[in-house]
Amino acid sequence: MQRLDAARLGDLLAGDLRAFGGPSTVEPLAGRIRAEQVSIVLRNTPLVMLANILNAAVFVMALWGSPEQTEAILWASGIIVAAAVVGLKARSSFQSVKPRSVSRRTTQNLVRNAFLFGTWWGALPVLFFGGAASAVQVVITCLSAGMIAGGAASFSTIPIAAVAYTLPIFVGSMLAIARVEDAVNLPVAILIMSYATTLFRAVLAHAFEFTQRFILQAEGERAIRRDVLTSLPNRFSFNERLENAIANATQFDQKFALLLFNINNFKNVNDRFGRAMADAVLVEVAARIRKATRESDCIARLEGAEFAIIASRDCRPDQIRSLAKQITDAMPAPFLIEGRELYCKASVGIAFAPSDGSDANQLLRCVDTALYRATTLGAGPIQFFRATDDEAAVRRHALERDLASALANNQLSLAFQPFLDLGSDRIRGFEALLRWRHPTLGAIQPSEFIPIAEDIGLIHDIGHWAIKSACLAAAQWPCDLRVAVNLSVVQLKNKALLDGILTALSDAGLEPKRLEVEVTESVLISNFEDAIALLQSLSFLSVTVALDDFGTGYSSLTYLRKLPLSRLKIDRSFVQDMLTDLDCAAIVRSLVALAHELRIDVTAEGVETLEQLEYLRRVRCDEAQGYLIGKPVPIDDIPALLRGRLVRNDALE
Repeated sequence: MQRLDAARLGDLLAGDLRAFGGPSTVEPLAGRIRAEQVSIVLRNTPLVMLANILNAAVFVMALWGSPEQTEAILWASGIIVAAAVVGLKARSSFQSVKPRSVSRRTTQNLVRNAFLFGTWWGALPVLFFGGAASAVQVVITCLSAGMIAGGAASFSTIPIAAVAYTLPIFVGSMLAIARVEDAVNLPVAILIMSYATTLFRAVLAHAFEFTQRFILQAEGERAIRRDVLTSLPNRFSFNERLENAIANATQFDQKFALLLFNINNFKNVNDRFGRAMADAVLVEVAARIRKATRESDCIARLEGAEFAIIASRDCRPDQIRSLAKQITDAMPAPFLIEGRELYCKASVGIAFAPSDGSDANQLLRCVDTALYRATTLGAGPIQFFRATDDEAAVRRHALERDLASALANNQLSLAFQPFLDLGSDRIRGFEALLRWRHPTLGAIQPSEFIPIAEDIGLIHDIGHWAIKSACLAAAQWPCDLRVAVNLSVVQLKNKALLDGILTALSDAGLEPKRLEVEVTESVLISNFEDAIALLQSLSFLSVTVALDDFGTGYSSLTYLRKLPLSRLKIDRSFVQDMLTDLDCAAIVRSLVALAHELRIDVTAEGVETLEQLEYLRRVRCDEAQGYLIGKPVPIDDIPALLRGRLVRNDALE
């Protein structure tokens, strides 16, 4: 009970209005309200302290030459010194940056100081009223009434402070009046009591209104700064917090970490399953991030599936890496949405302030560069910003600029890698692979420039050129050879793709059955229904369909059942390890058997040794592709390759 009473007293002295029937608040909103209340008091304090000094001087003048002159000077000196000190401190505090939140102890100290000042003024009528002349009594009464009014106005937003200041003056005035036997004092006492009661009610009403208005304003600001879907702070709030973190780091010589977190395949989820399920995934992602992070970390959702975290505590690189790993490790578990299991992968970019950036724009650019490396270059899902990343950003910008003219300037070409039929040891076709030789940077890897082409919208023109060139090349080969081209996720969304393929076949005079399109599972996840429609249309026209990188995704069996597949390609990761890893060997055998049961041919990728080739023959794989069979070659080398000058069948026996 005593502990409960002490807590209630602490709340009361901290400005809690519930004791007066006012609205209740919880931290941290209460801290923000206290900050505003204290700010208003500090703004008024220099003027109030000046009034204290002038009133004390008036009192000394009223008693000048009287027997109580010395006592009046001593009493006034205490007020004048204290008021001067408090006024100067308040002026200095008010001119500094206003804190966003104020502790309970700050308000309690303010209430204490108000009580001390009120007690000093309350002593005035007790000490001097009884023996004073009528004129001096009038002065003391006016001064006491004025201080009550001034105190109530100064502390109008903090009723308990107003009570602490005015109550001692009121009590002192009433005691002084009661000690003097004069009929006029009774109506004076009644007047003072009515005056004090009216003032206190006005203070309460003003404080209630102030607090309620602040609560409504805070709720409005919270709505503006809150992401509606995940209830996390939004970009607007994040920008504010980032600026505050940078200011604190600069002022107090601190550092903090900024983590930029992205769901890599979220767009695929959104395109395939729709907005409602994608939103449900985001809500679950936000919940997992909250669970994986610390209470001190500031989390925000920026846009789409991009989240940011400001970590200002325990921000050594190893600790931040551990934090990032907790986040990435929380994502692979399936998201159970409307009875479906959805899978997501995450990447995190990390930068530190002020070492990587001393302002918001620079820091965001650094962390975005680190995230890009984590997402696109296969360096790992967690990447710290490095000084060399600036060079990578410059290189990407140059590639974006130059890729637009690469096609027109004949910098793009096709290389052709053969497929070997394991039954007849004959080449059955070639995969057309896109190449870019930059005039100054040299050969640019497809893994680097194709994502750029997708991002800037050039993939449609480049893809159409690649299909057309592949068809023209295949038209010059023997009629039993096919050509395979890869389709990206962005190309599959282009409604003109089907017409472009038909036009390329027609212009080249190539039979549709000699064209094969390769798609990956990631392509299908992003646009499954539209992909099925397009691939079925191509299959109806006798264009064959191959599923590339088979076995690396989550839904391979679904694709085997629903898609018009003629071929699947076993991913090179299984082929390269199948002779040393029993699990990989079992997977290869099972995939070949399963595909054959479904009347689908199988091509094994990444074949580099004769031992691998012999194993694939034993498990009745249909075709092989890899450096052992042949590296990608220019179109001019294909006739020699077919004649056996570059690859001899006896080398493969």
